[in-house]
Amino acid sequence: MKMILFRKFRVLILMVFLVACSMHIMIDLLPKLERRSGGGCSCSHTPSEEPQNWGKQSWPNKHTLRILQDFSNEPSSNVSSHSLEKIPLGPAGEKTEGYRRLELQGDQKRQNQGDKKRHFIPDTAVTKNNLALRGSRLSALYEHPLYKRALPPLTDEDTLFNVNTDIRFDPKAADNQEWHGEGTVEEFSPTGELTAESYPNWLRFHIGINRYELYSRHNPVIDALLKDLVSQRITSVAMKSGGTQLKLILTFQNYGQALFKPMKQTREQETPPDFFYFSDFERHNAEIAAFHLDRILDFRRVPPVAGRLVNMTKEIRDVTRDKKLWRTFFISPANNVCFYGECSYYCSTEHALCGKPDQIEGSLAAFLPDLALAKRKTWRNPWRRSYHKRKKAEWEVDPDYCEEVKQTPPYDSGTRLLDIIDMTIFDFLMGNMDRHHYETFEKFGNDTFIIHLDNGRGFGKHSHDETSILVPLSQCCRLRLSTHLRLQLLAKEEYQLSTLMSESLVRDRLSPILIQPHLEAMDRRLRQVLRVLADCIEKEGYSNVVEDDLQGDRGTDHTYMAPRRR
Repeated sequence: MKMILFRKFRVLILMVFLVACSMHIMIDLLPKLERRSGGGCSCSHTPSEEPQNWGKQSWPNKHTLRILQDFSNEPSSNVSSHSLEKIPLGPAGEKTEGYRRLELQGDQKRQNQGDKKRHFIPDTAVTKNNLALRGSRLSALYEHPLYKRALPPLTDEDTLFNVNTDIRFDPKAADNQEWHGEGTVEEFSPTGELTAESYPNWLRFHIGINRYELYSRHNPVIDALLKDLVSQRITSVAMKSGGTQLKLILTFQNYGQALFKPMKQTREQETPPDFFYFSDFERHNAEIAAFHLDRILDFRRVPPVAGRLVNMTKEIRDVTRDKKLWRTFFISPANNVCFYGECSYYCSTEHALCGKPDQIEGSLAAFLPDLALAKRKTWRNPWRRSYHKRKKAEWEVDPDYCEEVKQTPPYDSGTRLLDIIDMTIFDFLMGNMDRHHYETFEKFGNDTFIIHLDNGRGFGKHSHDETSILVPLSQCCRLRLSTHLRLQLLAKEEYQLSTLMSESLVRDRLSPILIQPHLEAMDRRLRQVLRVLADCIEKEGYSNVVEDDLQGDRGTDHTYMAPRRR
């Protein structure tokens, strides 16, 4: 009797297993079967009709996504580590696969001005109409001698790529044969190869990276790349792994790629005072504003970022091959298209990203070169916060902490400490407390600039100035002369940082990017930075605080802006 019951039990278990397998296979095959019967995707973009056609989304075949540039929120490296971005590299011939992925979309008319319900303070903001009346302060700023300094002569060791040997762009080698060059037939060399001038703008941006800058001051390719970010047709979408919040990797028709951070909060929403910095939402408009601020400060260490209004149905759901992302789409009770993806925090139906009805704002940050071609080193920020609700970091309790940093490589020589101070001022002007790591290009060793990535937690509070962000400056009392002079210039009424930011940001498709209180907060914070510097100079002496990096520019008179000693 026991044997009979045991056999029946085994048969029952086997039947349950077979039913489960059959259901799993049917779920995977359902989209393909419906495609055959329905003649392709008939997805309607009217939210009320979406549920009827949702199953008709044709599911693409599985593909191998290349491991992309890491805009990592949680790298685990320290100041002496090598790059910890572990990438499974394919055969040597596949290393440049990341340089063949997709191109130009015909002019997509933006609907980003459709949300008329946002309340801004336009009285003192710069608009496109009054720019012509008052003249461009931004153009005048970039004509100033401080913004026309020449770089040292560049050698092969000073450029990230040797165009002739390191990097070639051959669209014929890619799977997609529909690539159209941005130039004309005359741009081909006599041998029939594409010249660097005919490369897509994202690749020309990569080629221009050198030891001293991510891009040159007046490089027209950057503005062209910003236009590409908002006009190129999106051909593939995937979720970016890692990080606390959802980010998407968008691939364009010209093979370029960008990191998409969707809108989570309106521009008027301030971070609640009881929120910890590490639990705050990342803001898409902060990423856009950070790029413009970085360029106005003349650091040029933030990759180009542009705002874009994306159709969640046609440009995300219909083109994604990421099943995990695709399955999180749904229609909200308000009849809007929503999705939530997968991430460490804020990826649930309670924190879903919803369109109006299927349009959503977001920032697109141009990717840096593929890690297989240009490795980067990840460094722990010496003034990293504890990321703990009760514990404090060492720098918060030790007033002499900077002396310890100055004795630690690479801060004991070169310009790395000065770069950290530049980044500190940049973060303070934005109110960004979330600077735990930074990166550099391995090829240039320690003698190079640091890259300012992940700026989404800036511009969260305009009514509060977080002075603890300035601790590296107040503890070390060190600054470049060029940075000091530019800060003084931006504090002058004829330029004024807030006005320059307004003029620069009005060019973005999602303008206005910042509300007026955030612009005014930058002017207020700039004055605080100059006061901290004045205190340092009074305490340490001007020559011990300000390091002269303008020795090769003595033909230009900067002395009228030199700080006064008390």
